[in-house]
Amino acid sequence: MDINLFNFELPEKLIAQHPSEKRDQSRLLVLDKLTGAIEHKHFFDIFDYLHQGDVLVRNNTKVIPARLFGQKAGTGAHVEVLLLHQVAPDTYECLVGNARVIKIGSIIDFSNGKLKATCLEIKEEGIRILKFSYDGIFLEALEALGEMPLPPYIHEQLIDKDRYQTVYASINGSVAGPTAGFHFTQDLLAKLERKGIVIVDVTLHIGLATFRPVKVKDITDHKMHFEEYEISDSTANALNSAKQEGRRIISVGTTSTRALEANMTKWGYFTPERTQTDIFITPGYEFKAIDAIITNFHLPKSTLIMMMSAFAGRERILSTYKVAIEQEYRFFSFGDAMYIYGK
Repeated sequence: MDINLFNFELPEKLIAQHPSEKRDQSRLLVLDKLTGAIEHKHFFDIFDYLHQGDVLVRNNTKVIPARLFGQKAGTGAHVEVLLLHQVAPDTYECLVGNARVIKIGSIIDFSNGKLKATCLEIKEEGIRILKFSYDGIFLEALEALGEMPLPPYIHEQLIDKDRYQTVYASINGSVAGPTAGFHFTQDLLAKLERKGIVIVDVTLHIGLATFRPVKVKDITDHKMHFEEYEISDSTANALNSAKQEGRRIISVGTTSTRALEANMTKWGYFTPERTQTDIFITPGYEFKAIDAIITNFHLPKSTLIMMMSAFAGRERILSTYKVAIEQEYRFFSFGDAMYIYGK
């Protein structure tokens, strides 16, 4: 399947550089994937599209300040490190800028010896396994020295770091935000609960699989990286009840979708577990877990637009994106939202 089938032209001015003034006042494009009907709303209007008994599934992961800048000990070479995920105590798989200078045994100093990392293993595509040594508590060291890992297409400074988190973020571990959830406020969530919408959480710590560009011509040759997810007993029970009773399951974002579809594909029903997935959802995939999705507008040629093409049809998604561009919706992490449903 040719990567260019998922390409589209996006004016640079539509790449959102900052979040909307108020989370739930971003715009919302509503797509009926069965008929192709499109409505133009605001995100707070999502209230009107969710029904009593629906189950809304959020990703409660929390973004850590995972981008660090240091120097290679002995040479002073500048090195940028992005933590991807933990593989052992104090040991992380990392994406390293200027990786060619980091060999096994190389030491990177981030703060005059207060935080250092030693390279234990070299992997492909600039990835290294680094073991960190530090004074005190590692997360506190990250908070003091690290930066929020904003995507490279965001060039403006983020004044309020909380805007790169959801209001329900609670489990540290992501290196990118679950951006579809940025639009929710506590008031809107409370209003949905009063309406009878069941709200449950999964945890998927976002890493390289979500944001790594596809660099192959044939997308079937693309290798997805693993991301860790967890589904609790209570969440699995709520989801299984919804399935048995014919109630809808609505995922907030592609990351929640990955966790749910990976779990359902593996077991045939929702099962509590903490594990990893490298599921790659492309056109032809039969969705087993979700009935509708709340999502943002994604990058051309990305695994995320491939997932949306699998859910709603490639041509329908691209034609809808064309409408969104004509209507000047804001794209990507701080952009506007879509709600795609089919029943």
